[in-house]
Amino acid sequence: MFDGIYYYLCSPLENISLAMANHKATKKDIRQSLKRRERNRYYGKTTRNAIRALLATTEKSAAMESFPKVISMIDKLAKRNVIHKNKASNLKSGIAKRVNALA
Repeated sequence: MFDGIYYYLCSPLENISLAMANHKATKKDIRQSLKRRERNRYYGKTTRNAIRALLATTEKSAAMESFPKVISMIDKLAKRNVIHKNKASNLKSGIAKRVNALA
């Protein structure tokens, strides 16, 4: 629906009405915020799934291979203000501890 990004069926946006907005610019702002919300939800969910997969890994080599990709995903979320920068730091340090503890 939104430029090839997976559309979540769990919260359809068709039910949201633009009738409350009276100005053209306000209606556009609502449309844009809905697009951003869906995009942010997609990237957040994808990152959470990548973190879960990394933490479920028991092999050090496989974990070290996917570690930079997951860290990059977390940094991008913080850069886009989807998550707070301190939350990103806490996530990264926790993941690093888990990966370094693997034998």
